[in-house]
Amino acid sequence: MRLGIHLPHIGQKAGPGAIRDAAIQAETLGFADVWVSEHIIVPKDRAYPPSAIFWDPVLTLTWAAAVTRRVGLGTSVLVLPMRHPLPLAKELATLQNLSDGRLILGAGVGWLEDEFAALGMPYHERGRRMDEGIAMMRAVWNDDPVSFAAKTIPAVIDGMRMLPKPEKPIPIWIGGTSEPALKRALQLDGWHGSRCTPEQAAPFVARLRATRPGPDFAVSLRSGWDGRDAGALRARLEGYQAVGVEHVLVEPAERELADWLAAVERIARAGEGMLA
Repeated sequence: MRLGIHLPHIGQKAGPGAIRDAAIQAETLGFADVWVSEHIIVPKDRAYPPSAIFWDPVLTLTWAAAVTRRVGLGTSVLVLPMRHPLPLAKELATLQNLSDGRLILGAGVGWLEDEFAALGMPYHERGRRMDEGIAMMRAVWNDDPVSFAAKTIPAVIDGMRMLPKPEKPIPIWIGGTSEPALKRALQLDGWHGSRCTPEQAAPFVARLRATRPGPDFAVSLRSGWDGRDAGALRARLEGYQAVGVEHVLVEPAERELADWLAAVERIARAGEGMLA
């Protein structure tokens, strides 16, 4: 099993130095990849997300890519229906090439209706926008010139060009446990679940592996850690491994940077034998 770690790009601890130091630390400790999350704009009185400070995920990973050489770069997750696919496809292809092919696109449909309203995006069309947006991005990444018949997303693409293409394919892992999310994941490159116990994850893994048993399909989970019991974290990681999870993204809960970096060190020790 491989371990990833979240970058400190959310809340008061976030900043250029924090992101740089955490990315370098992750690579030095042997984590497989570093990860970011996304909210663009949030209501001021909601309890979650706990902070409105979210450094942009694609730019954060670009900054991390510049100070590392090996560690993968993942999104957990980009909310694709909030964005027009074409500028996003350009940004992701550029990041893929700048990082020498280290990007993993974790993608989801989103859940915060107020955020969609602020961005002028239709919340109740997000499933259709997700599917068409992925198809549109893959078309412009692969075809030159490209034509694409959009039905849901406003776009007229007929004999157009978008360069550069990604030098390596960008794997797409789908987040979520809903029926549409699982079906979507099975058509792509992987599943990136969130906050399941090993026991809760087991039936999802079994279902996915029944259809996609090969190494070309990733099974990943995101799991938070409160920093209190490294033995319990180790047991949870072993539990995930036992039910067939191949990759775990661990997100520390600490709010201060020094505490966050110390927690990452403890996560690395708990994950002994699972690091590069």
